[in-house]
Amino acid sequence: MTASLSNRKEYQDIFHWAETQQDGAIPSFGLQKDDPYEDQSGFNNSFASEAVPGTLPQGQNSPRNVRFGLYAERMTASAFVAPRHLNKKAWLYRARPSVAHQGFMRRGHSHVGLPDNEDTEANFPPSNPRFHLSPTQLAWLPFDVPDGDGIDFVAGLKTIAGSGDPTLREGIATHIYAANSDMKKTAFANSGGDYLVCPQQGALDVQTEFGMLCVQPGEIVVIQRGQKFKVNLPDGPSRGYILEVWGANFELPELGPLGANGLANARDFLHPVAEYEIEQEPWTVTYKLGGKLFRSSQQHSPFDVVAWHENYVPYKNDLTKFVNVGSISVDHLDPSIFCVLTARSRDPAAPLADFLIFSPRWDVASHTYRPPYFHRNVASEFMGLLYGDYGGRSGGFQPGGASYESGMVPHGVAYEEFKAATENEPPVMQISKGAVAIMFENSRPFTITDFAWNTDKKHEHDPKMWNNLVDNFSKHQDEVKKLLASKEKART
Repeated sequence: MTASLSNRKEYQDIFHWAETQQDGAIPSFGLQKDDPYEDQSGFNNSFASEAVPGTLPQGQNSPRNVRFGLYAERMTASAFVAPRHLNKKAWLYRARPSVAHQGFMRRGHSHVGLPDNEDTEANFPPSNPRFHLSPTQLAWLPFDVPDGDGIDFVAGLKTIAGSGDPTLREGIATHIYAANSDMKKTAFANSGGDYLVCPQQGALDVQTEFGMLCVQPGEIVVIQRGQKFKVNLPDGPSRGYILEVWGANFELPELGPLGANGLANARDFLHPVAEYEIEQEPWTVTYKLGGKLFRSSQQHSPFDVVAWHENYVPYKNDLTKFVNVGSISVDHLDPSIFCVLTARSRDPAAPLADFLIFSPRWDVASHTYRPPYFHRNVASEFMGLLYGDYGGRSGGFQPGGASYESGMVPHGVAYEEFKAATENEPPVMQISKGAVAIMFENSRPFTITDFAWNTDKKHEHDPKMWNNLVDNFSKHQDEVKKLLASKEKART
């Protein structure tokens, strides 16, 4: 009987989650080892959950008296009149409403005594001398996980690059986090946008107003705008990547001619079930608004939601369940086939952001140049590596590190890889075995933060890697001249 793989790292060695099911062993399982929580599956569903049976009001949302004396609180994340498929909201039934706090204080205020995190950014104007534009292909070695104790998830945030402005509700930011401590009696809410978090080292135990989520390397979690959460580190120090979007929520990409199935399946997105915490103790909630941090104090836990319903709920996804598609004859399809989630922009022809993965798959195209072809495309690409070795990048591209290529800047593999791919008949093969790389893609150029620009982890792709891209065409000049002469003769 299948229960789970024996340890977490075994999930990094499988080709696809289907391998864990052992050819129909009953019951199969849907969660990685050591995931202790219940979940609800689906994407953009209207869910309902109650930790105490009979708590949710039936047939209405805001009765005159909620059972057990709970307060009804509505969270609305879209315009009230937004089309039904874009309308985002949730009803929460809690011991005390979120308004029960003791006011806000700017973080860094003398009464608070906690400085701002100077390595986080939210506005990315190219004119600001603290930001840097570069057409050079940049990369970063793995970022350090801090030693000791006292750096929690929020304190460990570092912004790498971004574009736009959260107050204009249009843009994105890319961050890394490196933490060594649980969040203690404190919660965080991003009032500007949605966080898509990819742990690379160490699991995250995420407490949300809607319930608990365990997120391990190879999984992602999306905490949406305004939702309060707290992160504990069950494996000790943790590191990972964050894509933040302003102005849209993530959704599944359209499948087009693929039909009904493929890429990320809706059933593989998991949402928490209600689990409340009643504590009459001092708590703080840090709010991020317009890129600035503010704190409020309160005398109760912010996670006192006994029941909730509707569709504005945090969720997670296991990337090993992604269904890769590709060419089974010749040539490669565009990288949109690797898109897990997308977020809309005001431009109908270009998304605000795409989240892509490059995971184990078969490469079978015949008479085809297999590596990434030399290209210039409108998208700016920020890449990270969750685990394994990823082909097509230098040896400096390691788990916990990153790379960046600006839109319309040419890139491609070194000559040696080009030469091998054009001279040797490639076999039918599995590629990216034991590896998952991620990409945050945006149609605008990013500006790079001071932190990312000045860190000793930064290095540049050496242009010398393309020095051997010789002019082969000139070696065929005699043949070309004969063909041109023959063409001219045919004209006359």
